[in-house]
Amino acid sequence: MAEDDRRPTEETRRTADILFTARVKADELRFEVVPENSVVFTGDAAEESASGSDRTNLPRQVQENVTYRDVQIDYAIAARLEQPESPGDDLQSG
Repeated sequence: MAEDDRRPTEETRRTADILFTARVKADELRFEVVPENSVVFTGDAAEESASGSDRTNLPRQVQENVTYRDVQIDYAIAARLEQPESPGDDLQSG
């Protein structure tokens, strides 16, 4: 499997406040248009937050109208949330 260096480390996955994982398998996969994709962490996400994938038989940069066979993608998003500086900082007054 080709590994993405942005993929969450085992430590980040273990200590994440939010962890999403998915596995996708396909006998054949073809792109008529090369997709654009990105993950942006906003709000209270800590620097340790990360996302990425391990891919089998699918390059980082796919090509239009190429058929990829026996594909597997293991994807993970792990987010650590910043803790408020004091106990009431995350509450809205109202």
